[in-house]
Amino acid sequence: MIVKKLGMLFLFFLLVVPLAPAADKQIKVGFIYVSPIGDAGWSYAHDQGRLAIDAMVDVTTSYVEAVAEGPDSERVMLNMARKDYDLIFATSFGYMDSMLKVAGKFPKTVFMHCSGFKTAPNMGNYFGRMYQARYLSGMVAGGMTQTNTLGYVAAFPIPEVIRGINAFVLGARAVNPKAQVRVVWTKTWYDPATEKEAAKSLLDVGADVIAQHQDSPGPQEAAQEKGVYSIGYNTDMTTFAPKAHLTAPTWNWAHFYKEVVEQVRRGVWKSGSAWYGMKEGIVELAPFGPMVPQKIRDMVQAKQDELMTGRDDIFSGPIRDQNGEIQVPAGKLASDAELLGMKYFVQGVIGTLQ
Repeated sequence: MIVKKLGMLFLFFLLVVPLAPAADKQIKVGFIYVSPIGDAGWSYAHDQGRLAIDAMVDVTTSYVEAVAEGPDSERVMLNMARKDYDLIFATSFGYMDSMLKVAGKFPKTVFMHCSGFKTAPNMGNYFGRMYQARYLSGMVAGGMTQTNTLGYVAAFPIPEVIRGINAFVLGARAVNPKAQVRVVWTKTWYDPATEKEAAKSLLDVGADVIAQHQDSPGPQEAAQEKGVYSIGYNTDMTTFAPKAHLTAPTWNWAHFYKEVVEQVRRGVWKSGSAWYGMKEGIVELAPFGPMVPQKIRDMVQAKQDELMTGRDDIFSGPIRDQNGEIQVPAGKLASDAELLGMKYFVQGVIGTLQ
């Protein structure tokens, strides 16, 4: 009798007392950075995106910074996956193979790799068309140089960096056909001292605008100390060189990271490759420094307006390489596959691919 009464009481509870609505799925997200988040560059920009999703309801994030590419990154990914992270972002090209290996061991975890090209059923990749903003910054540099010699401090000779250099050169020569760009490789993503010294070597051969594909503001500081101009990268680096900084190609990852988190939360995420540009808001151009004339601002803004509509003709032919050979014929537009695998310098570059 007691059991029967308890059963009736439980049934009454179900019918009369409404159940609390199911909470949104809790999402645990991890980030892996190749440099410190205080680098004012690449990792800082990604971490701003992390902070944006950390503020979302039912989302918790964590990160590990200054993780070397290779075995060390694999260890960090394994640690996150074993702690039941739902989503892991690895934000450096050299993390790609390590992530692919770990993804195969944890099929229920979603892995996202930035700047690479390999995928798996539970691993996608993503990047931004930074070459668009590189082109615009090249227009600024080409319009501001007095010596027609621009310097470019570059990290590694991989397609991502080569593509950016080429876009910068094409932009510079679109407004100043006499402009040439000297390239120095540092073989590092983040080494402030090395990057600053590399910039100084370019200044010593007459460069009066210094650009970079590096994570520290070292090249910006070198330019200001020399009394010439600079183009930053990743973030607005004005505070580090206010007298030199003309503008910078910058990243805004917040919207994309929010989108991926929601896809994982709803269970609709699918593996693939995302490559967005200025139209989608991932790639931007930092505000102009006060030294940039209105004529140059207007010219750059007009080109930026085109890119914002989705029209992208930056790598339209004819484009010749350093040896004068046609790489993109007249009337043709380089395909995404050609851009992602770019291994040549365009005319106007002084430097080697080593």
